[in-house]
Amino acid sequence: MQLADRVQSLTPSSTLAITAKAKALKAEGHDVIGLGAGEPDFNTPSFILEAAKRAMDEGKTKYTPAGGIPELKNAITAKLKRDQELTYTNEQIIVTTGAKHALFTLFQVLLNEGDEVIVPAPYWVSYPEQIKLAQGKPVIVTADESNDFKVTPEQLKQSITPKTKAVIINSPSNPTGMMYSKEELEAIGQVCLENDVLIVSDEIYEKLIYTDENHVSIAQISEELYDQTVIINGVSKSHSMTGWRIGFAAGNKTIIKAMSNMASHSTSNPTSVAQYAALAAYTATEEKVDEMKRAFKERLDVLYSLLVEIPGVECAKPSGAFYLFPNVKKAVETCGYEDVDSWVKALLDEEKVALVPGSGFGSPDNVRLSYATSLDQLEEAAKRIKDFVQKHQS
Repeated sequence: MQLADRVQSLTPSSTLAITAKAKALKAEGHDVIGLGAGEPDFNTPSFILEAAKRAMDEGKTKYTPAGGIPELKNAITAKLKRDQELTYTNEQIIVTTGAKHALFTLFQVLLNEGDEVIVPAPYWVSYPEQIKLAQGKPVIVTADESNDFKVTPEQLKQSITPKTKAVIINSPSNPTGMMYSKEELEAIGQVCLENDVLIVSDEIYEKLIYTDENHVSIAQISEELYDQTVIINGVSKSHSMTGWRIGFAAGNKTIIKAMSNMASHSTSNPTSVAQYAALAAYTATEEKVDEMKRAFKERLDVLYSLLVEIPGVECAKPSGAFYLFPNVKKAVETCGYEDVDSWVKALLDEEKVALVPGSGFGSPDNVRLSYATSLDQLEEAAKRIKDFVQKHQS
């Protein structure tokens, strides 16, 4: 049977591919250290688990409104007011089956065939694929490593055409961990306003920042940018709830209504019990979030210091998320490998350390390492990578 063209054009996820191979090796009894995971290694906090149990005991297991329960929407609007000083009504909020589903649904309601979306590279692997599934065209704009992988207003201007519908800004970023300043966002926002380009602001890592910088949403810079922006966020990373699949979008109520209508024909509604769990997450103090953040900062500091000692590995220290994105081009060349992908494969085969090649993120000279695992594992992984490089360079 012939599959649809849109499915055949998809590129498989490099993150999932490396994770699957690492799991297969583990199942065979190998001592594999996986640094490919895009999720916290902490369990969901107990107060959230208890809220889910209460919801089940109280029979809150039925259909909900397609765009989410009103109580959770209230909690999200309160969160946006508290954290970003942004005012939204419930009509401007949709609760989705994860932030990924929010993005997918947004592109489905936004794009017509041939519409363009500017995607700064390095990018999260699903952005281009979701745009293609909506019959849009991802326009990849490579952000320079010397500028901390952040796209400039000049690059944005040069990439805009009459078909440009939107631009994606992910801050802090997956895979780089870098974050845009208020001044940088203001300059980018001005270009978008001048050219009537919608801003898709992916803020899923906003709570995981390890510097004195404050997270800034581009929507809070001005009323005009508020109107021009759709915020994407959720509880997956901030509250270690990746499997619960609760995200949200906040923005123009016409867009949000269209997304809710589409969700009613795709998922019916986000899982009811998971919504009550997310409600507990957004209405509690952030003590557990801060605890997790402190652990991630310690891991970042340790892993970064070990990584930059490895010959041929160059890396800028990120501001947030839980990834390092070093350039390993020199190490690959001196080790005698053709490209980063083959170097990563050999590292997994020989030293049983799983990294994600940067080619999947639009940056073929880099690799992504997640430090969402124990300090012991991170130290051992760094040792194995260093041993691998020194062995092949000698």
